[in-house]
Amino acid sequence: MSEVLLDPVAVARGLRRVAGEIAEHGGVRDLALIGIRRGGEPLAERLTALLRELEGEAPPTGSIDITLYRDDAATALPNPKIGPSRIPFEVRGKRVVLVDDVLYTGRTIRAALDAVLDYGRPRRIELCVLVDRGGRELPIHPDYTVRRVELGPGQRIEVEHKDDGTWATIEESSTLGGT
Repeated sequence: MSEVLLDPVAVARGLRRVAGEIAEHGGVRDLALIGIRRGGEPLAERLTALLRELEGEAPPTGSIDITLYRDDAATALPNPKIGPSRIPFEVRGKRVVLVDDVLYTGRTIRAALDAVLDYGRPRRIELCVLVDRGGRELPIHPDYTVRRVELGPGQRIEVEHKDDGTWATIEESSTLGGT
């Protein structure tokens, strides 16, 4: 069973608002966006396009794979699918906005911070997420959020990028019992 949290119109509206907030905090000069593979990549690309519309120029955009930086890589990922990181710019001295689809425990973001720092020392790192679902295990908080929602046990957020746009749904776990 699923419930629509964000449809493509709401996602587009929210990303436009967030792009405006990012631009208000210093424009695109010395800004770079890094999407966390996989869910953050398409969102970072969309934000880059929106920033180009707003500011007349686009910040450099890259992506980072955090698989080997996860603190549970050895136990939770017996056959990890490692993808390439692509950061075709110098991060040193830049204002970097990490972009991801869902923020939950904070462990993915912790891994992404470690991965970015391997490329150099940015002036500042900010976080943008499509959905902040609460339930943090680490003291990590997004700077930019399209939607915040508190979920109960057995619920999760599913983000899908389809031909008609991006959808975020609340999914009920099928492992809660019953027939």
